[in-house]
Amino acid sequence: MKKSEGEVYQVIKQHKSNYPNPIKLCKGQTVMVGEKYNGNEGWKNWIYCFTIDHSSEGWVPEQIIKKQGKQGLILEDYIAKELDVEVGEQLIKCKELNGWYWMKKIGTLEEGWVPIENVEELK
Repeated sequence: MKKSEGEVYQVIKQHKSNYPNPIKLCKGQTVMVGEKYNGNEGWKNWIYCFTIDHSSEGWVPEQIIKKQGKQGLILEDYIAKELDVEVGEQLIKCKELNGWYWMKKIGTLEEGWVPIENVEELK
């Protein structure tokens, strides 16, 4: 694994997604803006959003929303896909955002979000 491809992490706590149909948004799309996340995990800057036609909903990073009253304009493509992981699996970190890493499984190359506290970097 080349360092330029991202750091390698190992799963230390299992994670299973509670959202089988994650919201998927495109740059320039308008959404309805809901409540901010307020949990004990310390995951800041997440806002629950709905597509205008209410066909999809989910948590979206506040940083990619330009709020316009009760609506918001999406500033970059985004998908809320969480990655199901098991203890011992190795992953490549691609991006960090609001307490989560966008990661890729070594082997299958499946990608998705994993809570930072569920993984540790391999040295």
